[in-house]
Amino acid sequence: MGLAAVFFDLGDVIMREESEEKVDEVTQRAELVPGMGDLLHELHATGAALALVADTRIGTYQNVLRQHDLYDCFDALAISEEIGVEKPDARIFRFALDRLAIPPADWSRVAMVGNNLARDIKGANALGLISIWFAWNERYPLVPADESERPDYQVDSAEKLRKLLNNLKGAASASKFFWPGSPAS
Repeated sequence: MGLAAVFFDLGDVIMREESEEKVDEVTQRAELVPGMGDLLHELHATGAALALVADTRIGTYQNVLRQHDLYDCFDALAISEEIGVEKPDARIFRFALDRLAIPPADWSRVAMVGNNLARDIKGANALGLISIWFAWNERYPLVPADESERPDYQVDSAEKLRKLLNNLKGAASASKFFWPGSPAS
């Protein structure tokens, strides 16, 4: 199949929201989800096209990505506060797709990794992207409200995400990551 790009949400996908240190609602620093920094550096080093597609404040993403030397890993930044729309609005996803010059014929080769079924997964599904639910914690609902929120795949760690992305990049089966995932996956 091969992936054209991988899109990432920020909160509770890259950074741990409960670790945020904020001033005036802007995160100054935060810790990363275990293994996510290494995964992003690895993907960047292999030449994977990466985009941050996040509902966040401008200062938040800049501070956190720079804190962990991740800013330069991303080829496109689609940030709600800059664009003026939030997920699941298609315009935030299309902004990243346009920045990466990915034509509609290749949207089905773009993976969106997010933790929110109603925003990340629903938005990705609406455009025909590969939806990967990063079910790392229980901050948001754990069951899709309807079919539009049904993820293609489910992972709960950076290591499982690495394995899934490697399977999606190559010819290996990714079926063990299909939603709904099981604890043994």
